[in-house]
Amino acid sequence: MNDALKQLQPYPFEKLRALLAGAQPPAGKSPIALSIGEPKHRSPAFVAEALASNLEQLAVYPTTLGIPALREAIARWCTRRFDLPAGWLDAARHVLPVNGTREALFAFTQTVVQRRDDALVVSPNPFYQIYEGAALLAGAQPHYLACLSENGFNPDFDAVPAEIWQRCQILFLCSPGNPTGALIPLATLKKLIQLADQYDFVIAADECYSELYFDEQNPPAGLLSACAALGRSDFARCVVFHSLSKRSNLPGLRSGFVAGDADILKSFLLYRTYHGCAMPVQTQQASVAAWNDEAHVRANRDLYREKYDAVLDILAPVLDVQRPDGGFYLWAKTPIDDAEFTRELFAREHVTVVPGSYLSREVAGFNPGAGRVRMALVAPLAECVEAAKRVRDFVKGL
Repeated sequence: MNDALKQLQPYPFEKLRALLAGAQPPAGKSPIALSIGEPKHRSPAFVAEALASNLEQLAVYPTTLGIPALREAIARWCTRRFDLPAGWLDAARHVLPVNGTREALFAFTQTVVQRRDDALVVSPNPFYQIYEGAALLAGAQPHYLACLSENGFNPDFDAVPAEIWQRCQILFLCSPGNPTGALIPLATLKKLIQLADQYDFVIAADECYSELYFDEQNPPAGLLSACAALGRSDFARCVVFHSLSKRSNLPGLRSGFVAGDADILKSFLLYRTYHGCAMPVQTQQASVAAWNDEAHVRANRDLYREKYDAVLDILAPVLDVQRPDGGFYLWAKTPIDDAEFTRELFAREHVTVVPGSYLSREVAGFNPGAGRVRMALVAPLAECVEAAKRVRDFVKGL
């Protein structure tokens, strides 16, 4: 067996199940899960129709590169969304469909990392655990950058020593962040691109929450925006990851894309050809329909705004919690140990959240997620409001 498998830590939800084992919540209170970030809003009907109308494609082997119509739809969407000059993002060279960002983030790491004893993959802390597992299985060591409130829940990139940048092969970014919801400013993204040039590493920007934001007039910048601002038409050392899961409430479609540096994507395509992970053609056709429509995405944001407004009105008086820059999580500070808070909340109120310490790693005796919990506002409005009331009652009773 691959010895690297022994380095993998249990997934947060495995630890959560163990934490809650044996707890007996009140029988009279229905369960409400704020733990898993699985969108519960209705999937767009027109996407289901596109999927159903292309079921004859079940008889066709899909290609790893994907159909031109999908890559072109993605290139047009990126150009509109991130204000790229016309023609910069070439659908044939700069875009590759993938079966969701989780699969792509893992495979991308296996493609890029050169196995060396000193190889590092740098990521925020707390973080999406696939960054860590992908690094370890690629033969690199993860290096964690704490995301603290005093720095807007973004890493303090200025404090990273040159020795770390020199060993860095991939820098993972997540904006808006999971679980913090923090956005990385455009100026910071531009600075990181310059660091990537100086130290020769790849920036892998996980932007799967990018379409969940609050100001319709000011969509948040992404790594492609920073490339455009720098006049970087080759997108060198920059790759972004996007998905329809959160944007379009289609987690079961398993559809996303990577875009950016053509040379890196050429190697990634080679890896994926051997990996055997081509997207079914009927899924691609449904994805074309989703990327071509923005009305359902705006409606989706309206639903999350409504939930944030209602839930924060209930929780803000009793918990240290703020509206994030984006995404659908609340990153609340707990008045007691985060694991104890989670277990007791479940036992008393039948509400499930995730301890922040389960989403982070301890470095030099400090865990930046400790003392916080992640709440996913994915349930319908009425359930989120009911959950917030139960959390409020629980905190008042501590």
